[in-house]
Amino acid sequence: MAPSTAKKPKNTEVSGIGKLYLLAYNGIQTVGWSYLLWQTLVHFLNRGTLDTFWNEIKWTVIIFQNAAVLEIFNAAIGLVPSGILVVIMQVFSRVFLVCCSLLVTHSATVSPGLPLCILAWSITEIVRYSYYGLNIMKAVPQPLMFLRYSTFLVLYPIGITGELLCMYYSLNEIVDKQLFTVSMPNAWNFIFNYYYFLIFYMLLYIPLFPVLFGHMLKQRRKMLGMEAKKIY
Repeated sequence: MAPSTAKKPKNTEVSGIGKLYLLAYNGIQTVGWSYLLWQTLVHFLNRGTLDTFWNEIKWTVIIFQNAAVLEIFNAAIGLVPSGILVVIMQVFSRVFLVCCSLLVTHSATVSPGLPLCILAWSITEIVRYSYYGLNIMKAVPQPLMFLRYSTFLVLYPIGITGELLCMYYSLNEIVDKQLFTVSMPNAWNFIFNYYYFLIFYMLLYIPLFPVLFGHMLKQRRKMLGMEAKKIY
């Protein structure tokens, strides 16, 4: 008798250590983004201004936004079922804004786009990370499921608008200071103009926004449709 050539199904169950890591990661991120939202509300309720807002929240944003880079690693090694390309696109835009606009220009930090970003990001991430953490324990309540796949309808466009405003406000300062700009002549015969690069990067939001938003819409139909079948 010929040996069977049928492939055994891959074991996609995350190990115990993997689950503990994901629980810790999602729990810490939920706390971090909750703290950021609290800082934001307290700042503006106490009549704080845009001029002092970034100094109030800077380290919280740097730590917890850049920690999202771990999600690329999580997707790459199969700890989570997310597609790595989608994760990279989602994580990169925010990390880029923090590291290449907010940390290098004063203009971006006093843009009206900053509170829009922080509000949209923090609410989104509180919902998202708490959902992921509870999902590991298979204890997601129905309202949280709904919020996870519905809040993006409003918060995603707000966040994108905030990101673009921050970058737009930084453009003049980038030109004045020639930030990250390499001019000829130089030893490498290389030229790079960060001002034009940033404009090009901002224009990429036009084709990429529908892709990411469409992905979330598909996920919403899938997940909320499955939830409705469970109920009815």
